[in-house]
Amino acid sequence: MPRVLLIEDDASVREGIELGLRRRGHEVRTAPTGEAGLAAIGEFRPDLLLLDLMLPGMNGVQVCRQVREAGQLPIIMLTARGDDFDVVVGLEAGADDYIVKPARTEVIEARIRAVLRRIDEPGGRPAVEFHGDLAIDRAGLNVAKSGERVALAPSELKLLLYLTAAPEQVFSRQQLLEQVWEHSYHGDARLVDACVRRLRNKIEDMPGTPRYIQTLRGFGYRFGPL
Repeated sequence: MPRVLLIEDDASVREGIELGLRRRGHEVRTAPTGEAGLAAIGEFRPDLLLLDLMLPGMNGVQVCRQVREAGQLPIIMLTARGDDFDVVVGLEAGADDYIVKPARTEVIEARIRAVLRRIDEPGGRPAVEFHGDLAIDRAGLNVAKSGERVALAPSELKLLLYLTAAPEQVFSRQQLLEQVWEHSYHGDARLVDACVRRLRNKIEDMPGTPRYIQTLRGFGYRFGPL
C-alpha cells in the first residue's frame, strides 16, 4: 500500500484522515506544520503527500513549491471549501490534484490511487517515441527534450502520455479530467489548465505560442500537429 505523508495543522482532521487511511492498510506519517512535514520526507520516503494549504508558518503553497523543486513526489492538496484562489495558486505551484475538506476516506483513497496509477500502455507502441525534440520513453516513464531529461510531476507525465498516444486528436477538458485524473463527475477544469501551463513551461520553446500542447478554443487541447 502507498506510504502517505499527511501535513495538516488541524488535529481533528489530521487524526480522522490518518485513522481512515490506516484502516485501509496505508502506512501514514503525519506532521502538523510544513517545516515538520518537509523534515519527514527524507526519513519516511512517502509515495504521496497529502498537503493542507492553510498551514501556520510555512504555508502549503510554499511547501508544495519546495517539494516540487526537490523532486517529483505526487502531491494532493487539501483545501477548505471556497478557497478558489488558493486552489489555483496551489495547482500552479505543482500539485497534481486537490480535495475539498471535509472528504470521506473513500474519496481520499480513490484520489490517491488515481494519482499514483500509471497510464496503461496501448499494445504495439514503441517504448520510446520521438515527437520533434521530445523523446518519450513510455516504458521508463521518462521524457527528454533535445537529449536533456525533463522532470515532470506525475499529473504532467500522465497528461503528456495521454495526449501523445493520439496525436492531433482533440480532447475536451472533461475528457482529460476523466481519463488522466479519473474524475468521473463534472470536475474542475482548472486542474487541466494549470497542468497544461506547467507542462508547456517545461517542454515548449515558447510557452505562449505552443508547438506541442495546442489549445483549440472552445473545444480543448491536442498534441500537435508539429
